[in-house]
Amino acid sequence: MTMERREPVEAVVARLLAAQGERRGALLPLLHDLQEELGFVGEETVAAVAHAMNLSRAEVHGVVSFYHDFRKAPAGRHVVKYCRAESCRSRGGVAIETALADRLRVAMGETRADGQVTLEPVYCLGLCAIGPNALVDGAPVARIDGAAAIERIAATVAA
Repeated sequence: MTMERREPVEAVVARLLAAQGERRGALLPLLHDLQEELGFVGEETVAAVAHAMNLSRAEVHGVVSFYHDFRKAPAGRHVVKYCRAESCRSRGGVAIETALADRLRVAMGETRADGQVTLEPVYCLGLCAIGPNALVDGAPVARIDGAAAIERIAATVAA
């Protein structure tokens, strides 16, 4: 059996940074591209970006930690992003979040031990009139109002 050889993080950073050209403010687009390609922006990636862009690790880490879309570890096979904005919370979102986490067997902000599901908080999906809402593998699920909706989400990530 042959092991798949992975391109070194430094090479990925250099390739994606070159694609940015001389663009001002390339850090944020670069981090998005890295997450898309690598699946997460870990410490090794932060160090490589800092070196390549002549920034401190603290500067790069500050951007990664400020924006909630960046992951510091690989996500599960399925990603459920649950809205924690005030509109969804005012419609029973806290209780639904608890029930969803229990049903999926994963805590908010965590990936289940088997690597199948990541449950992430988001702060507004822009569907406030029909909340509580979630994104399940990028597809919106609105009006999560009880056991049936939670079961629909659980069935999606079980497939």
